[in-house]
Amino acid sequence: MKTLSYLIVLVLGVAGMLVSCGKFLEEHPQDSRDEETAYATLQELYQNGVLSLYNHIGGYADSQGLQGTGRGVYDLNTFTTDEAIMPTRGGDWYDGGFWQGLYLHRWGVNNDAIYDTWEYLYQVIILCNGSLEKINAYAALHPNDDVNAYIAEVRAFRAMFYYYTMDLFGRIPLVLSSGDRVGDVRQEERSEVFRFIVDELQAAAPLLSEEHSNLPGLYYGRITRPVVYFLLAKLALNAEIYSDDNWTDGNKPDGSQLFFEVEGQQLNAWETVKYYCGKITASGYILEPDYTQNFAVFNESSRENIFVIPMSKTLYTNQFIYLFRSRHYNHAKAYGLSGENGSSATIEVLKTFGYDTPEVDPRFEWCYFAGAVKDLDGNQIMLDDEVTPLVYEPWQVALDVSGKPYEKTAGARMKKYEVDKTGLKDGKLLDNDIVLFRYADVLLMQSEAQVRNGENGDTALNAVRGRAGASSRPATLANLLAERQMELAWEGWRRQDMIRFGIFTQAYSFRPQIENEESGFTTVFPIPEKVITMNQSLEQNIGYKVTVSY
Repeated sequence: MKTLSYLIVLVLGVAGMLVSCGKFLEEHPQDSRDEETAYATLQELYQNGVLSLYNHIGGYADSQGLQGTGRGVYDLNTFTTDEAIMPTRGGDWYDGGFWQGLYLHRWGVNNDAIYDTWEYLYQVIILCNGSLEKINAYAALHPNDDVNAYIAEVRAFRAMFYYYTMDLFGRIPLVLSSGDRVGDVRQEERSEVFRFIVDELQAAAPLLSEEHSNLPGLYYGRITRPVVYFLLAKLALNAEIYSDDNWTDGNKPDGSQLFFEVEGQQLNAWETVKYYCGKITASGYILEPDYTQNFAVFNESSRENIFVIPMSKTLYTNQFIYLFRSRHYNHAKAYGLSGENGSSATIEVLKTFGYDTPEVDPRFEWCYFAGAVKDLDGNQIMLDDEVTPLVYEPWQVALDVSGKPYEKTAGARMKKYEVDKTGLKDGKLLDNDIVLFRYADVLLMQSEAQVRNGENGDTALNAVRGRAGASSRPATLANLLAERQMELAWEGWRRQDMIRFGIFTQAYSFRPQIENEESGFTTVFPIPEKVITMNQSLEQNIGYKVTVSY
């Protein structure tokens, strides 16, 4: 069950920390309480300057939260890939061409979802800056109070949000004050932002708790040392991408020649990945014997999950819409919930899993609904005529299935999280914590780093496969990319993986390359044109033009 410690974060935080910044750096968050009372004591500083930031990890509106809602970070990382597709189904899911645009990489510089995601990420960054200023001001007045751990946690929190922003947008402004004016903001090269994030996380780590933050208690849902180690491993794994300031020239740095200062050692990118993965293993994380336990209702006991968005249908407003928008209406109705009959697996997913073959990966059954669908009591679910069984048809998925006999049934659907049959708000409010980071990914990162460093990565890879009951495979880059698609299905990593493996801009089912995409320009999103209009010193990312609608 959820504990009071996280409830404090959601309920007792300063109301002013929840306000929107409106436009990028155009408005500044203001506390609705008098600052003398909001930050008068160490406890109030802790609640209002640190804990209140966690209100923004999840969300209840479009483009808010790192996962759980639509048209935000998760959708930009998922529906732009070969993992997921939102077929147009007659009058459903066209939405002005938005979903087709994501899949086809035709999103343009005036895309509202991209702009709203930029605003959300910078809103949180600016709130972090404000918190650091409040904490430092308090420290100046109370020199005997130790606030170093508070500062470290906020710096790590801000660094995580910079990580997501840099990953999506490449060259971004590095804003370190809550009072910066629009005209004062300058873009930094991606490599500079990358190194800043690494430095911030490394500086914060020793001051953070070693507790497992997915477990109920004081650190539930918070950034602790293992969470920072995970981020550092992920940053090093993508160092070749993040150190490249011109991603359209066909050249990128060599990870074996990119070095990090780690505990007094000079380690290359792959050695750095291995180091931080080893630290996470030493922290006591293991693979849960039952894969599905990580995504169960009340999954706080997972020994594998590293960082989650705490969920409670009665305590918090964080929503989780992915199951809701994927299931057929009658499928959801059979659970006593609602559905929007939308998101589906792609043809590439079916092939990677070996669907419809004797060698189908066991995880397909855990991650996807396919074929005839039954309710929680094992009864066949019917269509509206109450005679025809509801049968999902995975191979019939396409970008547009309007007017086809399978218009409403094409595509395998999201299954990964256990059904919370007592869910509220049509099933969008539930008690499954949303998994952001978990240990299986750590092992796959370790294996990949070993392979890229010229070593054998079989042991880590096959630990993950063995837990699922899948046969052993040699750790090659091709096998690791496929494994990440199977093990981490629907978890929001596919875009980053495809970019790192050099296939994001290639054509795949229903998605031809767009003009000049072989240059790699779509591996980052455009800086929203609204943002550039506010600050003429910002430059658009290479390949994007205002006059062209991609």
